Amino acid sequence: MTAPAICLFRDDLRLADQPALAAASASGAPLLCLFVLDEETPGLRARGGASRWWLHHALTALSSDLARIGGRLDIVRGAQPGLVRALAKAAGAASVDWCRRYGAAEIAADRGMKADLAADGVNARSHNGALLFEPWEVSSKAGDPFKVFTPFWRTAMARPAPPAPLPPPRRLVAAPWPTGAPARVSLDELELLPTSPDWAAGFAAHWRPGEAGGRQRLSEFVAHDLARYADERDLPATGATSRLSPHLRFGSVGPRQAFHASRHRAASEPSLARAAAKFEAELGWREFCYHLLHQFPDLSTRNFQRKFDSMPWRNADPTALRTWQRGRTGYPIVDAGMRELWSTGTMHNRVRMIAASFLVKDMLVDWRVGEDWFWDTLLDADPANNPAGWQWVAGSGADAAPYFRIFNPTLQGEKFDPEGSYVRRFVPELARLPKAYVHRPAAAPAGVLAAAGVRLGVDYPAPMLDHHAARDRALEALKATQS
Repeated sequence: MTAPAICLFRDDLRLADQPALAAASASGAPLLCLFVLDEETPGLRARGGASRWWLHHALTALSSDLARIGGRLDIVRGAQPGLVRALAKAAGAASVDWCRRYGAAEIAADRGMKADLAADGVNARSHNGALLFEPWEVSSKAGDPFKVFTPFWRTAMARPAPPAPLPPPRRLVAAPWPTGAPARVSLDELELLPTSPDWAAGFAAHWRPGEAGGRQRLSEFVAHDLARYADERDLPATGATSRLSPHLRFGSVGPRQAFHASRHRAASEPSLARAAAKFEAELGWREFCYHLLHQFPDLSTRNFQRKFDSMPWRNADPTALRTWQRGRTGYPIVDAGMRELWSTGTMHNRVRMIAASFLVKDMLVDWRVGEDWFWDTLLDADPANNPAGWQWVAGSGADAAPYFRIFNPTLQGEKFDPEGSYVRRFVPELARLPKAYVHRPAAAPAGVLAAAGVRLGVDYPAPMLDHHAARDRALEALKATQS
């Protein structure tokens, strides 16, 4: 009997351009396609609630996709290294393939798993399925890792282009689950979905998790939205972003697929070259964040710039924090973003920066508090992008804006949502305000508020703080970290 091969799925829940699956299926051996929900290995960060919702539906889609070509997805729960080793022994597996991860705890677990499998005579192979370039492939002329994005991406783009995406396997043969292997569980037994209350009920109207949904979204983006991307990606009302981030996070779309789809579109229509380059640079920012995570594994818990360790945060007011979380700050663009997050599981990228700046610099709340909230509520909560983005806003990160750059939420709203369409969508109590006041309802005359049906402090809150005073306070605190 032919020894089976094991393909271990993690954050790469697709069939196309899945190098671990390609390697396992190329052997011609029957396959055990495995997903392990590991909440036991020391150091791993538990997934947030929104991520668990996406994971449930992405696994449902992957199971169906594998079954369609003769495969089967098996699910187990527990510490991944020991479970994979036990399965390989019970099955007499010839090989185990997986795609690499880049957090410190993940790397340590995978290295230990590879060593144990090798000691058992199993061919253990890891692959790059998550990045365009491995962290160790892009470095300065001195051989050092980059700490600034622009030279990093310039150097990356001087390298040969990433390989073309791999096709999906046409047919698989599922190996039987072996006697003596760890017990399998059903997807429902993982209890990934919220129930009481079902706060994710509205997500399905906005998202289609899984490879088919990711492929559809990528196709729609390059065909229709890429042309607007460079000029309109910062305008939250226009829908000109890729909306690929959850798919990239869970691997229902691979970065090489996104990169080459953009390149192919620009090659067929040269006028799109600038837009394609901008989109590819955003993929590059994702790459840069993973390179940072690989260098600085405590990116989500420690300041990248250690001088910010002396920052005098004001974290003692849970009522103020809940006001921000619920989108009740009295600053419409901030509130719209926080409500978009709660109702759809995502937030426009420009608005993320505005909302994060408000928490960190206006409210003087530690960036780690905001990062943790986004980790729990974002569908695309990413172990590299999320902390790197929060540290960028705080000024403590790599490639950070100067510490004295503090977003004015009112001016940001007027600049990037000039008609107020985004605010009206997510803060409907302000829908009837004229655009002159939709970003500054507290400045509207009483007659304008009355005509719009807005009672300030009742229907919509008055500003929870004065931005100008908060800015001065933040600058004073931030200056103290620079000495």
